[in-house]
Amino acid sequence: SKEVLGVYEKQSDNDGIHLTEAAAVFDRSISGKLSEMLSISGPPLKKGKSRIFYGLHQDFASAVVVGLGKSGTGVCGKENWNNCKENIRAAVSVGCRQLQDLEVAHVEVDPCGDGQSAAEGAVLGLFEYDELKTKKKVLVTTQPYGSVDSAAWQKGVSYGDGQNLARQLMEAPANYITPTVFANTIEQKLSPFAHKVAVHKRPQSWIESEQMGAFLSVSKGSEEPPIFLELHYKGSLDSAQPPLVLVGKGITFDSGGISLKPSSGMDAMRADMGGAATVCSAIVTAAALKLPINIIGLAPLCENMPSGKANKPGDVVRAKNGKTIQIDNTDAEGRLILADALCYAHSFKPRAIINAATLTGAIDVALGSAAAGVFTNSDWLWERLHKASIVTGDRVWRMPLFQHYTKQITESALADLNNIGKYSRSGGACTAAAFLREFVTADHWAHLDIAGVMTNKDEVPYLRKGMSGRPTRTLVEFAAGLASEP
Repeated sequence: SKEVLGVYEKQSDNDGIHLTEAAAVFDRSISGKLSEMLSISGPPLKKGKSRIFYGLHQDFASAVVVGLGKSGTGVCGKENWNNCKENIRAAVSVGCRQLQDLEVAHVEVDPCGDGQSAAEGAVLGLFEYDELKTKKKVLVTTQPYGSVDSAAWQKGVSYGDGQNLARQLMEAPANYITPTVFANTIEQKLSPFAHKVAVHKRPQSWIESEQMGAFLSVSKGSEEPPIFLELHYKGSLDSAQPPLVLVGKGITFDSGGISLKPSSGMDAMRADMGGAATVCSAIVTAAALKLPINIIGLAPLCENMPSGKANKPGDVVRAKNGKTIQIDNTDAEGRLILADALCYAHSFKPRAIINAATLTGAIDVALGSAAAGVFTNSDWLWERLHKASIVTGDRVWRMPLFQHYTKQITESALADLNNIGKYSRSGGACTAAAFLREFVTADHWAHLDIAGVMTNKDEVPYLRKGMSGRPTRTLVEFAAGLASEP
């Protein structure tokens, strides 16, 4: 077995080496050899950096020591996250990856005083989508080293697994994850909790009977049949408790339709179902954690393809609530499928509605990958989402829902609404949110535009390059917070 151990930065120059509790126990078991090696092997370890030692202990062939930054840090008002938790996630992931590269199959991880964050760092840091490659990374199992709060560790594993499920769905090619396969995958992931979960895979005939004309207009351009996935998680003892309704955009491939996207980078549009992936994964995780809350998940699933049957610019369609929409750009399709799903969400008399969608390139221009944009009509909802995101480090940032933007989508030549703002270059994320708001009457609704956090290059140190699965953990943490409220 190999292990990952933490060390803090010195508080002052004349301090000794400052090990975590678990690392100090290890150090004592080998008569201080670890701290001695750390002193003589180079300068003090910076946060997020690692150093590997061999042969210090007969039971552990090698130990990776990782830098945790300063001890005793917490929530940072400027960064809007918990520095200590982020440092642990980053450090543990670096150590686990280094051992994975050395083809180590089992790793014991220092809980670093926060077992949940350490487990998240390990589980998230080790994930790589290599299912379709012949040469695969070594599968690493992890367990906490030394004494640990096993409930906290297990919770971290569940949170990490949830985000990894979203990453797997987003990363998989669009010919592997079609609407049908997506729905079947989620159904299978929920099967262990069948006594508390109902899964409805609504076919095209049902979508037609619900008069979801906007959703149908997008799906009709593709040979793949659409599915409206509906999940009911009954976690509350009170079956009549109003549910939290989560809605996710499920475009399993987005070519742009007749308003075709440029081919460079179009392959990333296999992840345009990121909203559906994060929402459904959050519900799988809520079920695994047995959260005492009722949650309904809605995911309109289809492809957006150019064909003889596809939407044409200037076409007018009628949404479920009777509003007509002029489709001036067929690549503004996410808001069309969400319009009908949001109308339907109201039929459940929800406590709150949250939708997530890789909706606009404009949110990426505005915020990059630092945070998901949140547009909401509810301060109550915003406060709870924001609070959850500080804990997870998977941040959200509030954006405006002014009438200023509504005017730009309600002045349409042919219909009640236009699917793009009339000044198309300006405020694209905001006009998209204003469009969605036209289908919402609930007092507590939030729209998360997650297009900017869809992928990770190197910005989040505990995620490898690729689809990020963000902000699944923030949705889970939010639901957990709501479940614990009276």
